[in-house]
Amino acid sequence: MDRPDAEAVAQEVFAALADPSRRGILAALAAGGPATATDLAARLPITRQAIAKHLALLAEAGLVVAEPGERRRVRYRLDSAPMTIAQQFLAALARDWDGPLAALRDRLT
Repeated sequence: MDRPDAEAVAQEVFAALADPSRRGILAALAAGGPATATDLAARLPITRQAIAKHLALLAEAGLVVAEPGERRRVRYRLDSAPMTIAQQFLAALARDWDGPLAALRDRLT
């Protein structure tokens, strides 16, 4: 299996995290563990339909995984792998900037 393109994964993660409602859903899943859209709607100030749409986007980004539950209820759980890839992408980007920024600081002082 090919390794995912880190920049593409990071782009999907950042796009998913750009929305405060999606960040709230991720925070609720992190705090309370796997949950259904209905469970999340009871905890968040968002309709179940909106949560379902946000969960679909989070699943596309790989940040949540849908797991079949009892009585055809789908529970969502966090998957940290894409977040780890995005963090590694940011760390590499920061390393690339460290040298030029230090040179600029030295030049300006």
